[in-house]
Parts: sequence; C-alpha cells; structure tokens
Amino acid sequence: MRRSLPVPLPLEAALLVIDLQKAIDHPDWGQRNNPDAERNIAALLREWRTGNRPVYHIRHDSMEPASHYRPGQPGHDFKPEAQPLPGERIIAKRTNSAFIGTDLESRLRKSNQNILIVTGVITNNSVEATVRMAGNLGFDTYLVEDATFTFGRKDWCGVFRTAAEVHAMSLANLDAEYCTVVRTAHVLKAAGGAEG
Repeated sequence: MRRSLPVPLPLEAALLVIDLQKAIDHPDWGQRNNPDAERNIAALLREWRTGNRPVYHIRHDSMEPASHYRPGQPGHDFKPEAQPLPGERIIAKRTNSAFIGTDLESRLRKSNQNILIVTGVITNNSVEATVRMAGNLGFDTYLVEDATFTFGRKDWCGVFRTAAEVHAMSLANLDAEYCTVVRTAHVLKAAGGAEG
C-alpha cells in the first residue's frame, strides 16, 4: 500500500544506508545511473545527524573470494560520503537483505523505529531485497529513488537494459507494494531540512 510520507517526519524515523562502500566504484560494474546519489545520501545523513535521528549503516561483508566487498579488501571500506560517525549503528550482512542473519529487525523493534527511509546500492539487489523484507515485516518503508543507484545489465532474454531502465523497473516492482518511492528533497522537507 502506498502511504504519504509523514510531515513532520517523526524523530524516530530511521535512515538506512545500504552497502555504500568503495567496492561500488570498481569499473567492473559498468555504467551507473543517478550520479548525484552520494550527494543526496550525504544531505540526508547531515539532516539525520543534526536532528539526532537514528542512522543504520548497512555493510556488506562478502564471503566470495573475488568480491570487492570482501573484508580486508580496499572496497570493503565505506565511501567518504557515508562514513559512520562514532555511536552510529553498523549492521554487517552477508546476504543481499539487511534483515537476514543480522539483528536489524530486533534493534528497530526495540527502539520503536517503525518508519524506514532507505538509501544505498544496488537498487535491484540489496536495496530491493531489504525493502521487500521491510515491507513484508510491516515497517512503514520509504525508498529514496535519487539516493540509490544501479548498473546496466542484460535482461533474461539477453537484451541490454540501461542502468536507468533497471532502476526504474526495480522501483516499479517495489512502489505501492512494499514501500513508497520518494525523492531526497521530499524527505528533507518532511524532516525539517532545506530542500536540495
């Protein structure tokens, strides 16, 4: 069900930043969309920190030997725009969903954080998997479309789809079913921050 973003946004609304690690900049991924996503995530982080709101940094700890996300590799580090501050929560995951094999759900429930603002990468992988599960678990979930991005890839039939196409289809899969898709400016306004 599609819901309107609460205005003003309650202070307990949690910001999730998924897998924004240096691995995502490796050229093997190909061409991406939303070149301003990191800037938008940084703006959301500033607003959340100013308001002393809850932030969860989701970190992918890949077990695949060749993965750039594997612990001990330079790509495992958080990107500069998403460096956690002391006291901010880091949730380490080994699958695409931030809820599998982690204590994310129990932390959110314990703190009565039922509204989730989701950002990060990759739209059609870890972001989509996390949002689907959040929606199924009953969280009031908002996916910030211009604070996420993905990469071009071939579809099941072998037709290459651009990053913008892959992103748009992932959003279409999620919106009004598992979450409500919103934009950064809308979230910042609801949280009391300046637009942009």
